[in-house]
Amino acid sequence: MKQMAMENKSSVKEFILMGLTDRPAFQMPLFFVFLVNYIVTVVGNLCLMSLICLNLHLHTPMYFFLFNLSCIDFCYSFVISPKMLMGFVSERNIISFTGCMTQLFFFSFFVHSECYVLTAMAYDRYVAICQPLQYMVLMSPRTCSLLMLGSYLMGLVGAIVHTACVIRLIFCDSNIIDHYMCEIFPLLQLSCSSTHVSELVTSIVVGIVICFSSLIILISYALVLFNIIHMSSAKGWSKAMSTCGSHIITVVIFYGSGLLAHIKSSSVGAGGQGKFFSVVYTLLVSTLNPLIYSLRNKDVKFALKRTLKRITD
Repeated sequence: MKQMAMENKSSVKEFILMGLTDRPAFQMPLFFVFLVNYIVTVVGNLCLMSLICLNLHLHTPMYFFLFNLSCIDFCYSFVISPKMLMGFVSERNIISFTGCMTQLFFFSFFVHSECYVLTAMAYDRYVAICQPLQYMVLMSPRTCSLLMLGSYLMGLVGAIVHTACVIRLIFCDSNIIDHYMCEIFPLLQLSCSSTHVSELVTSIVVGIVICFSSLIILISYALVLFNIIHMSSAKGWSKAMSTCGSHIITVVIFYGSGLLAHIKSSSVGAGGQGKFFSVVYTLLVSTLNPLIYSLRNKDVKFALKRTLKRITD
């Protein structure tokens, strides 16, 4: 039996990714749509990171977190989009077992890290609005660095756990993944060994991340809302809302689509809906983030105008 398990485990050397759709007529239109999405994501996040680095007035805790968010989205795009684009123009979208596990690891790392960075940003907004006089003390460079280090370390732990849960499984004859990337739930459904432990561990890790980060975000914005209600100045109320607005939009889209993607992906027969919501939180959010934070932010607009003037002069 032990020998048979070893043979089964080594029988699958590569996987075939089904992609977003199996209809040939949609392949090229989708290729161009996601190519544009990929270019906008890379250029948008790279520009936002460059603006924050080049303009001293953006060297504040808020933009330090935004820089890290853009950095995650920038790196994130290289994990999924190139392979996805190749799938649209290839007859067989094949990925090796090692490549699949590598994609799963970095995908999990960046998703978990983004959750914690968004959580740190919510705490930053709470301190900025509710305790403005102590802001520079509470959000010192050391504190910000520790928050980011903690975000990346917890993201690393989550990625290791998710990847380990899949590596321990046995894959037999079936090697077709009904997805456009190596996501954990389609891989669990593909395994011919017992996935009970892996599913339980994965659900616990995802539950901890969502509950922990959501609780801090909700508490932070509840306190912010309480503070805003008691503001006598309409100008102060407007400034507080504009400061938090971009982050709230990002959180709602990212957490909403991510949660729906996991619910649908873990349900048998709901693969199409799971892939749709996965596209939103894996590809669309990374594209929207630099647009949301630039179009709704006067400081970023001013930095962009000043940088363009500096380049043209």
